[in-house]
Amino acid sequence: MQLTVYHLTKCSTCQKAIAALRDAGHELTLVDVRDDGVPAGVLEQLEAAVGYEKLANRASMTWRGLSEEVKQGIDREKALSLIAEHPSLMKRPAIIAGDKVYVGWTKAVQAELL
Repeated sequence: MQLTVYHLTKCSTCQKAIAALRDAGHELTLVDVRDDGVPAGVLEQLEAAVGYEKLANRASMTWRGLSEEVKQGIDREKALSLIAEHPSLMKRPAIIAGDKVYVGWTKAVQAELL
């Protein structure tokens, strides 16, 4: 199956996911979110599938580096704007498989894709 994986090259979870997906025989198109960004249409697709609360990784170093003022009043529009400005704020890996979208490398995602 052809998958598009939005990841960070140095993220250990992303590295594990990519290796496992390749081992499972998937053809991967890799997009490093820091280097390449996330196209607005893709960001909208990811948010529509999982919601902005799940898409914005509040445990990330990027989130911790934001000012308290910026973190206040997060809604859909603000979350998408922040992710567009700071792509490493997006929960990763984000995987698009046809019309299905997966965010994170949870056991449920692994069960479906491996």
